[in-house]
Amino acid sequence: MSMDSSKLILLLFSASLFFTAASSIGINYGQIANNLPHPEAVVPLVKSIDATRLKLYDADPRVLKAFANTGVEFIVGLGNEYLATMRDPKQAQAWVKTNVQCYLPATKITCIAVGNEVLTFNDSTLASNLLPAMENIHAALVSLNLDKQVMVTTAHNLGILEVSYPPSAGAFRRDLTQKLSCILDFHSKVGSPFLVNAYPFFAYRANPKQIPLDFVLFEGSGIVDTGSGLHYDNMFHAQIDAVHSAIEKVGYKNVCLQISETGWPSKGDADEAGATLDNARKYNGNLLKLIAEKKGTPMRPNLNLNIYVFALFNENQKPGPTSERNFGLFKPDGTPVYNLGFNVTGLASTNSPSSGGSSGGTMPSVSAPPNGYLSITADDAERLPFRGPLSVFCLMVSTILALWL
Repeated sequence: MSMDSSKLILLLFSASLFFTAASSIGINYGQIANNLPHPEAVVPLVKSIDATRLKLYDADPRVLKAFANTGVEFIVGLGNEYLATMRDPKQAQAWVKTNVQCYLPATKITCIAVGNEVLTFNDSTLASNLLPAMENIHAALVSLNLDKQVMVTTAHNLGILEVSYPPSAGAFRRDLTQKLSCILDFHSKVGSPFLVNAYPFFAYRANPKQIPLDFVLFEGSGIVDTGSGLHYDNMFHAQIDAVHSAIEKVGYKNVCLQISETGWPSKGDADEAGATLDNARKYNGNLLKLIAEKKGTPMRPNLNLNIYVFALFNENQKPGPTSERNFGLFKPDGTPVYNLGFNVTGLASTNSPSSGGSSGGTMPSVSAPPNGYLSITADDAERLPFRGPLSVFCLMVSTILALWL
């Protein structure tokens, strides 16, 4: 279906000064929906907001073909279900040839994300397949002479942390430290980034009475990390630096950390505190201003976080609570979910659905210990054996909160 024949979306967006200033933004393009426009119709939308980087959760040929010769950079995903198969070097090479090599150089694929949030599924078999799959995909790229232009990585959620507050005390879960050290060693050797999905929304949803909303929306006066003396005026930077601290503690300070997902839902269930249109507008609006300023974190002020906003569209078939289906900047018809400064000068009212594709797994849930307002754990946290050692951490946070609030 060509763009001329479909006329799905006639997007003559004139991007606002706000987005022009932000420039070079990255966006996650998930497709767990049955009402999204064809990828060819998405191209002018992406171009109009100056998004130069897209992250997929698969290697959808329709998307990769549609964006050929546009200059948009892609992270393509290799799903968790393929990790076991990728332990076979021949299968890994076949996957790279079919899903990456054949689209180069017209489509600018710069990275392969092998699996998504694998370690916090608490599936030992799945976790054991992750690094071998990454190594074999990288070896395939080397054999095809593509390793200089295409990197290999994987994305983690903040459930990999056992301690996340204050940022200077950040530490990996002890049961995952060895696996993460080996993955960091891989990144160090091949020069690829360590990807993290960071969502202040989940921390706020878990503890709305303890966490000041303005702190998670980039509008607070902030806190001081008593361990480092550094000032944090938003939770996003605090979460990222907690991961930086964890990485340092296992000896890989020089590995670059980048943000593969962050965002805020515009709608949620009654028990999902903060999931509103206004809060989504504030979070993503302030996030884009932060991207435009090109500033790093208090711990890494010169770091380019290479942030990818989640997500391009609302996805009506995502499982889980209502918020899962409402992280999009755009509705399926291409209109903005809320005002971020777009000037919409032309938009078709009809929409031809594309077949549903892949997106991220279910968002990580949050289970914070008492008063541990930045502590984010995996879905199965209640079954993990190491809650006890967090007591000192919780006491520290309680003291800080008492002074702050």
